[in-house]
Amino acid sequence: MRVNQQRLRNDIESNAEFGAVPTDEGRGRTVLTGSKADCQARNFFCERLRDTGLSVSTDQIGNIVGRWEPESADPNAAPVATGSHLDSVPEGGIFDGPLGVYAGLESVRAMQEAEFEPARPIEIVNFTEEEGQRFGGGLIGSAVAAGEMRIEDALAIEDTDGILLGDALADIGYQGEGVIDASEWDSWIELHIQQSKQLENENIPAGIVTSIAGLSRCIVEFSGEADHAGSTPMNDRSDALAAASEFILDVEQATNKRCDVSETAVGTVGRLTVSPNAPNVIAGTVSLTLDIRDIGYDSIESIVEKAQKSLDRIENERSVKTSIERLWDRQPVEMSDRCRSALHDAGITAGFETLDVHSGAIHDSKNIAEATDAALLFAPSRNGISHSPLEWTDWEDCAAATHILAGAIAELSTS
Repeated sequence: MRVNQQRLRNDIESNAEFGAVPTDEGRGRTVLTGSKADCQARNFFCERLRDTGLSVSTDQIGNIVGRWEPESADPNAAPVATGSHLDSVPEGGIFDGPLGVYAGLESVRAMQEAEFEPARPIEIVNFTEEEGQRFGGGLIGSAVAAGEMRIEDALAIEDTDGILLGDALADIGYQGEGVIDASEWDSWIELHIQQSKQLENENIPAGIVTSIAGLSRCIVEFSGEADHAGSTPMNDRSDALAAASEFILDVEQATNKRCDVSETAVGTVGRLTVSPNAPNVIAGTVSLTLDIRDIGYDSIESIVEKAQKSLDRIENERSVKTSIERLWDRQPVEMSDRCRSALHDAGITAGFETLDVHSGAIHDSKNIAEATDAALLFAPSRNGISHSPLEWTDWEDCAAATHILAGAIAELSTS
């Protein structure tokens, strides 16, 4: 099997035109679920699937499946599935998501041209709303496919304008019928850019993920008293922002200490909402997000516990009230030994070095791994940059990782 690098590049660059945004450097795109750009990206993907001789279907949550079922394949056999997502963050890059979708398609084309005869059907999937930029918290299409979310609940998710996800999909013609069931797949492999520097630093073209980190995301709130910045003495203040700042440093310190036990532990305060947010007013309230991840769940529990102790101390030492609520609590997930072995075998056969890595980012594969054997393959990302127009993966690395993906799919489809 020979992957056609130029054909893969053409697909990804064509897809990059949908939702393209002007940039001084790099190439950016904004493709939100249910938007015109999303419709265009979906239409182009379906067209490319049909051009390759695949049948195309769309389920109720908008997940698109292209199915290759040659004469050699038992139509009743559990398929091997691959893919990713076509939606993006605002002003995101051109590889995050589309590389996995079009690498799956290129894998099938390489098999067809090599006259490879799979014993199982092969399916290529575009999952709806992976990024969670318009509806919910992300990974929605894969959550429905894996049985982690009811279709009724998913369709009823609203955006900030009160538009339902189901209505947005119907408006662009991509609310289909039924629900794909990932538990009916023999296996799943997703190719994605790494979004960190490890592969680039070691000059290795592909990383085989051992596990996807668990995640706890919390909302933390501080309630003080808004007052005049000029006339309120320092010893008579109830400053919610000063209290929040102390908490942020406590979380950083607790996470750094945890790294002595687990070097993959990370903790991030990524968003703050300050009220009244005026230059001459002491902050009365602060709401912030706390994101904690590690491949070991005990690290997550430890850091959350220390965050709570920090809040207790701050309440005692400062005249503020605090609260913490866990919005998400997701366990780490191990990738399938069988699928990882197929990827290692494919790398050896193709003559490409691979490296075992973990994933701190959460991908659709995390949900699918709860339903069937799953693996996640990484291609290098320049400077580790992602979710930005500066996101870049060399075309040679895209092709090398796709070659490994195709080989693994071929192995799994004959077992």
